[in-house]
Amino acid sequence: MIGPLDFSRRQALGVGLGAASSLALGGAARADAKRVDIVMTQGNTGLIVHEVARAQGFFDQFAISPDVLQVSDGSKCVAALVSGASQLCIYSGFNQLTPALERGAPLKILAGALNLPSVAMFSGHPNIQRVADLRGKVLGIGAPGSVLHQMTVLLLRKKGVDPNSVTFRNVGSNADVFKAVAAKTVDAGLSDIEVWNKAAGYGAHALPDGLCWKEIPEYTNQASYASVSAIQRDRDGLVRALAAYGKAYRYISSPASRDAYVRARQKVTGQGDAQAALAQWNWIQQNHPYDTGLILSQTQVDTVQKLDVEFKVQRQVLPFNQITDMSIARDALKLIK
Repeated sequence: MIGPLDFSRRQALGVGLGAASSLALGGAARADAKRVDIVMTQGNTGLIVHEVARAQGFFDQFAISPDVLQVSDGSKCVAALVSGASQLCIYSGFNQLTPALERGAPLKILAGALNLPSVAMFSGHPNIQRVADLRGKVLGIGAPGSVLHQMTVLLLRKKGVDPNSVTFRNVGSNADVFKAVAAKTVDAGLSDIEVWNKAAGYGAHALPDGLCWKEIPEYTNQASYASVSAIQRDRDGLVRALAAYGKAYRYISSPASRDAYVRARQKVTGQGDAQAALAQWNWIQQNHPYDTGLILSQTQVDTVQKLDVEFKVQRQVLPFNQITDMSIARDALKLIK
């Protein structure tokens, strides 16, 4: 339900943030719950985690009332935090964050979220069956230097394909990439595990050696981060929010979550496709992509930074202790127990 406060947040974002939506997925918060303004990038995956946390009572357990704002990409998460429209980005790719930090954005990385890349290389051409077949082809990506671009380059290198041998085309988000693959306006591109089971229905297929969670697990997909002002003003709310989502990561990663995950996905998507929901749930059980321990390592953060430097979106690797505050995640873990 969108109320006056939600509208004010959208107004505060301004036209520079593009399309944004504020939402709450059912259920009234407990009377003493602390509101936490959260921003995340658009996509069903994050909303399913949110709905599982709500349905299992994790927000009530930690006495928070999350007000979620969805925006189209990570740069808009940064803008929402800097503008004060949101306090916490609970999960987003963070390769756009460290360049903003280098430019002086008052933000800190707080925790891990989705550690493994949840994307695979898809193609709509039967003659493209391996990553090696992509030489000379047109690949869909996001903006140059974006997460999709970086992961595509890493995957190509891993498979011995010179990135200079392909043509990159900016088509937008990973959902847009899949649409372009299905329409054959690009030869291949990375898209989310969400389309795994329905790819064949659009005349597309995943390349068996193009599964990024297996091929480039060193690339940390998403993290949680917040504004310095939110940390100073409401550290307790951020700790409790991370505890609620951290508990959701642990629950979703356990076999006990099967039916709850299916229900959450059906509610978020409005579709009763239990088979697709179970396929995603099985992928989570097999690969454990969520950061149940919450603490990001310096190696994880520096790996992303080094790629940003290579792609010339950042000048130098910033000191880990300067751009992170893992004490909030540590305190959240104490609440989860």
